[in-house]
Amino acid sequence: MKVLAADGISPKGIALLEKEFEVVVKDKLPAEELLEIIPEFDALMVRSASKVTKEVIDRAKKLKIIGRAGVGVDNIDIPAATAKGIVVINSPGGNTIAATEHTMAMMLAMSRNIPIANETMQKGEWNRKKYVGVELRGKTLGVIGMGRIGSGVAKRAMAFEMNVIAYDPYINEERAKALGVKVATFDEVIQNADFITVHMPLTPDTKGMIGMAQMKQMKKGVRLINCARGGIIVEEDLAEAVKQGIVAGAAIDVYTSEPVTKDHPLVGVPGIVLTPHLGASTAEAQVRVSTDVAEGIFACLHGDPVATAVNMAPVSPQVMQVIGPYLNLAERLGGTAIALADGPLTQLEVTYQGEITDVNTGMLTTAVLKGLLNPIMESEVNYVNAPGLARDRGLKVSEVKVAEATDFANLITVKVQTGKKTLTVAGTLFGTEGRIVRIDDFRVDVDPHARLLVCPHINRPGVIGTIGTLFGQYGVNISAMAVGQTDIENTNIMILTVDNDIPDELLKAVKALEGIFDAKIVNYAAV
Repeated sequence: MKVLAADGISPKGIALLEKEFEVVVKDKLPAEELLEIIPEFDALMVRSASKVTKEVIDRAKKLKIIGRAGVGVDNIDIPAATAKGIVVINSPGGNTIAATEHTMAMMLAMSRNIPIANETMQKGEWNRKKYVGVELRGKTLGVIGMGRIGSGVAKRAMAFEMNVIAYDPYINEERAKALGVKVATFDEVIQNADFITVHMPLTPDTKGMIGMAQMKQMKKGVRLINCARGGIIVEEDLAEAVKQGIVAGAAIDVYTSEPVTKDHPLVGVPGIVLTPHLGASTAEAQVRVSTDVAEGIFACLHGDPVATAVNMAPVSPQVMQVIGPYLNLAERLGGTAIALADGPLTQLEVTYQGEITDVNTGMLTTAVLKGLLNPIMESEVNYVNAPGLARDRGLKVSEVKVAEATDFANLITVKVQTGKKTLTVAGTLFGTEGRIVRIDDFRVDVDPHARLLVCPHINRPGVIGTIGTLFGQYGVNISAMAVGQTDIENTNIMILTVDNDIPDELLKAVKALEGIFDAKIVNYAAV
């Protein structure tokens, strides 16, 4: 078998494959040449430069696996690969240590004024009194997002004798206790921390989550670090806050648009330390991601399972024929549950009813987890890593099978536990169309492929009309509306399908309306 290694793969990764396969190394591979030579290869190993398009995949006659030596797989057409039965893998944990250590390095460099002290020293200056810093010991670190990297930063900060408080709406007390951190609300973190580091994915919910309004609530002398995703901290607001002394300093490694040019708002602001997206750029990380992917390719070409597949794991054709139509629905049910749930999840129970119980439904449960976890994780959740990520977060997962379904031929019900509260979302297929048919006790009929606003409300005249008028005032178009009923007296649920993003101001206005019990956004674009 032949392996094509493109884009400067580490020699150690190549050496692993050369033990058994013929490896052709092409460090700078033009797109035209990739198209020309791909038919002869069984495996392809890339970093970010090579674009593995549908055209490349269509021309691949023997290709069984594509390995991305890194985390992001934006340069690979995953649907095209999946449709052709080609496994796509990455190295989701290969740069975790590098990003964790870079966060600590940025925190130290900022707190001790190391970059500017070095710059002036190189000019022959001696400004010892001017660049007095602050210690980490005894300070409070606020960690926003407790995934692999956030947890790693918290662990290292505690070694510096820092107090660590953490905001992560989906971490439960048991997991937090095991990590040795105190769980806090977002407002508590930004109001009480001396240092704040963000480790959240960039989603519609986290984009711009720290702007001027939040910075004005922070302690005097606060310092911010972002080595996660550009856009979580509003860059223009951060620059202005540092200039005004609202924020004492910042250390930024990621940006809304990269590469950064000299007219970027953060460039040239005293007190802000900038690095060019170096979080994963260590020699060890580059070796690690290459060897991780090489091991995955080695396993795949031997017919063994691959633990870092980002597309669907192999399933027998017989089982896939039954569960295949339900996979997207199961994922959407998970996405709906996480959007509507209040507080950190502790348990997930998936109940299957009807003919679908005759086959192994494990992959459907994994699809639910995928939809549940993807909006809240830093890296992409897939069919292979979802169960492990759920275990890491202390989420207890169970399946229940009921042979007979009363109202539908097949029904999938997702029940999540958040503290003492439970939330249930159920769905089925109408022909080939997935529909959500129940939210808690409300009977509904919802297309799980849209942007929704879900509002339980009092059942009386005028409530629905008032909301429609309010949406019109904000220029948000309502394309469909469904009202779900329940046996609970005077209570209905309204589900609006909207064409535009719902601004925070509009959401607050809806919640403030008389007769509205709650309002939550379900944005399937983020699932």
